[in-house]
Amino acid sequence: MIVVTGATGNVGRPLVELLAAAGERVTAVSRRPAAGLPAGVAHRQGDLADVDGLKGLFEGAEAVYLLVAGLGDELSPREIVAAAVAAGVRRIVFQSSQLVGTRTGSVSHEVLRTFETAVRGSGLEWTVLRPGGFASNAFLWAEQVRSARTVAAPFADVALPVVDPADIAAVAAEALRDPAHAGRTYVLTGPVAVSPREQADALAGVVGGPVGFVALSAGEARSRLVRFLPEAAVDGMLSVMGEPLAEERRVSPDVERVLGRAPSPFSAWAARNAPAFT
Repeated sequence: MIVVTGATGNVGRPLVELLAAAGERVTAVSRRPAAGLPAGVAHRQGDLADVDGLKGLFEGAEAVYLLVAGLGDELSPREIVAAAVAAGVRRIVFQSSQLVGTRTGSVSHEVLRTFETAVRGSGLEWTVLRPGGFASNAFLWAEQVRSARTVAAPFADVALPVVDPADIAAVAAEALRDPAHAGRTYVLTGPVAVSPREQADALAGVVGGPVGFVALSAGEARSRLVRFLPEAAVDGMLSVMGEPLAEERRVSPDVERVLGRAPSPFSAWAARNAPAFT
């Protein structure tokens, strides 16, 4: 049986669907009730911050997909991993972040570094996934596009190879099912770097009309983002968006290496999610 934490999110939900379609027994774990799960998928409501409840979440699992909400600042990585070991889990796939490798001094990602250390030292089979920026971050623009056919964002022409969360899920499904991926760290990106202005153009293609671009300053963008994201996360995000390192601009071969196909472009993600923008 495979346990998927964060099972209702942009990665967790498609991962549950892929595993169920492959015939795996799956338990989806989320903080809130989950609707629309595939037939046969069990659901457990729980929170990784509840250390005493972890045994119940992991019990009976051979493999666990460990996905933490936000930056996981409220969590105890070593206790969570120890609970998986105590429950008899054999394999952990941990969703980390590319920034753990590229921004080693980043305070905002220290918890993810601690998780990686705990997972690697657990004695279990492990795989670490380090995705770059998510294509699904464009959902932040959905209301703007629907109401005013505009995208307002900073760093209009700074391009990064954002990754489709469905590709992260597909790589995760392979790593959870195949021990050949044990001991590997995969950096996951899209197939080409794409700027915010180019993303707006792609959204115009799926909504059937022009989408204007409004350039924000970094300060204006920060003021908007901190309304619903932690300040540390926002500062880290803006740093990468505005002054990406060479490694953060690079297209990683790991999605294609694992899946045997190129990663999906931003335009494909936009087409699949068109209803959110129309």
